[in-house]
Amino acid sequence: MLGFSTFAALLPELRDLWGLSNAQAGIVGGMFFAGYVATVSFWTALTDRVDARKVYFAGSLLAGAGSAGFALFAGGFVSAILCQVLLGAGIAATYMPGLRLLSDRVSGPTQSRSIAFYTSFFGIGTALSLAIAGFVAPVWGWRSAFLVSAVGPLAAGLLVLVSINASVPDAAGKAFSLGTLFPVSAWRKVLADRASAGYTLGYFAHCLELFGSRAWMVAFLAFSASLHPGESFPWHAATIAAVVNLLAVPASILGNEAALRVGRRRWVLLAMVASGTAGLVLAIGAPWHWALVTALLVVYSMLVMADSGTLTAGLVAAAPAELRGAAMGLYSLLGFGGGLLGPVIFGAALDAGGGAHRPGAWVAAYAAIGACCLLSPVVARGFRRT
Repeated sequence: MLGFSTFAALLPELRDLWGLSNAQAGIVGGMFFAGYVATVSFWTALTDRVDARKVYFAGSLLAGAGSAGFALFAGGFVSAILCQVLLGAGIAATYMPGLRLLSDRVSGPTQSRSIAFYTSFFGIGTALSLAIAGFVAPVWGWRSAFLVSAVGPLAAGLLVLVSINASVPDAAGKAFSLGTLFPVSAWRKVLADRASAGYTLGYFAHCLELFGSRAWMVAFLAFSASLHPGESFPWHAATIAAVVNLLAVPASILGNEAALRVGRRRWVLLAMVASGTAGLVLAIGAPWHWALVTALLVVYSMLVMADSGTLTAGLVAAAPAELRGAAMGLYSLLGFGGGLLGPVIFGAALDAGGGAHRPGAWVAAYAAIGACCLLSPVVARGFRRT
């Protein structure tokens, strides 16, 4: 995960260096998810035919190459897009295949908790990615930050190959077909199941807000700091973002535990409405004292993460056993499709609101990525009626 947020950590610097608009910067951030969405069905289907460890290792090589490409070749909008797509394709071959490796080896009452921990470590990787970029770039330059982050995926791939036993999939040796990569008929059956469809659409809304806010977190902190002529944030913006992401990690685990007590549906709706509202408060509070802005950012990030593990565990539990692979593929496809749209929508809203120097533009941007979450009770009521 070390290359996941490197561009986000350096977004203000690279946006100005390459002369990008906010919309273009958002597109570069979103192209990670374009690479993810374009290939995740292939990687997920491949785990039914090949040892998932090998899929994971191939993904780690691609992810490392994407970060290295930034360090060695990137110099503008087009080259940055290509590197982000490659990085996204690599992470696609590690995240869901990694979940497959875990879910195939853990069952029973501990499965839900294990999945919640797994999804939470996505946030830890994000925090480390921000922290490394924030530490390396000011000292050795932004290209060095990408080069250092390329080491992480390679280490992860080797760790998986060495520490996890090999397994032979049931469908080993079977040929691929278009229906294998894009099982439309199976996806229709998944969407016909109300619970599976609800968790999948909920994950889309969750990812749109989560990755939209993460992609622009450092830029928001830089904007907030510009409004304080006197005492401002005591740390570098990327370091603050790293700490915030790390503090938000337990929210996914604790949220899953709370959902087991109050009900998954109720918890997901509560968390979504709370996170959408908190995003608006955070944007309005940009001119406030740095300590209050930081506290609001922590609360907002925790609320965004509060339903992450619950949604994933709910999908795994709700999907019929014979459709679980297809359900996980569609879930990831739509979820990270939301991740693709989030940074782009945020940047476009900034431009539409008058630019990143206008406080009202940030309110519009957070409202744009939080709209789906704020409307979740209306959508859920429609699901219940049908």
